[in-house]
Amino acid sequence: MKLKREARTLKSKGIASLRRGLEVFNSHDDQGRTESVLLHMQHCSEMLIKALLIQKSQPVFDKEKGISIGLDRALNVATANGYMNASQAGTIRTVDAMRDAAQHWMIVVSEEVLYLNARALITTIDEILKLHFGDSLAGNLPLRVLPLSTTPLREFELLIDNEYTQIAELLAPNKRARDEARGRIRTLLAMEGHVTEQIAVSERDIDRIERAIKHRTEVSEVFPRLMTLASDVTGEGLTVKVHFSKKEGAPVRFISGDDPGAAGAIREVDLQKKYHLSPQQLSEKLSITPPRCKALRDYLEIDEDAANMMIFEFGSQRHPRYSDNALRLLHASNTPETLHLAWVNRNARKVAP
Repeated sequence: MKLKREARTLKSKGIASLRRGLEVFNSHDDQGRTESVLLHMQHCSEMLIKALLIQKSQPVFDKEKGISIGLDRALNVATANGYMNASQAGTIRTVDAMRDAAQHWMIVVSEEVLYLNARALITTIDEILKLHFGDSLAGNLPLRVLPLSTTPLREFELLIDNEYTQIAELLAPNKRARDEARGRIRTLLAMEGHVTEQIAVSERDIDRIERAIKHRTEVSEVFPRLMTLASDVTGEGLTVKVHFSKKEGAPVRFISGDDPGAAGAIREVDLQKKYHLSPQQLSEKLSITPPRCKALRDYLEIDEDAANMMIFEFGSQRHPRYSDNALRLLHASNTPETLHLAWVNRNARKVAP
């Protein structure tokens, strides 16, 4: 297949990064091995996806910023145009989330988890090369360099359960292994990229999950997304292929952000979706001024209910955000009579000693 110049260059860079990643994966030196594997494999994925978009005449530069788009946006373009499926994109998102955690803070990835995701990524890369570039991994590197593991792969659910058990043991009193436990939690959070497009490994998420594990919450309650996943492993040794897919008939659980029993399952990105309205947006939707909206909120005690409002902290800044439930309550009481009472109540509080 004749490739466009930039697509050919990016594809070459992607294969080069994959070579380096495989070399590190199979090396005898464990120092920094996990981080290096993730960095090289993430870079390989980004270069290959952008090569694909260029080959398909899709834009890869942000018009406003004048810089190349990120991997997540590139994946959205590729999936929206049918160049790759959700499972393939999920595999790349997971590796990207792990790389992000490894590069910007710390992560602990067990050998079995690293091997499973590395093989899944290689399967995806090989499929993309064959489908869109008329090429294959076999045509770019010897079969002997593909990742090998002396640990046999278990069913995905057993793997997650084992990781969860180890985290619970690391968090036991007097263990003094909290950093490793939180590093493993980051890995499991990153693996949710297999089932959701919106993935963010937040320290607030890790805090909630840590508390839930310490309270002996079941893994299915803390990681409901992972419980819907299954891994399909075919072949043996060097010819192993790994695909991730959703379990057939897996139950869908709807979790409320104000459900205290599901605190470990609520993710930061989910909370931002639930509480998505600013005070200004509330007043605009109610067609009243911000001061009158504030008076109505105070009169109805909207801010006192966790189902209505949450404060998000970004550094030293605190931003109150409101849910659709808050909007419904305000809208139902947005009458001239109630607004008058709310305004009178506001003024009374101002003059109160």
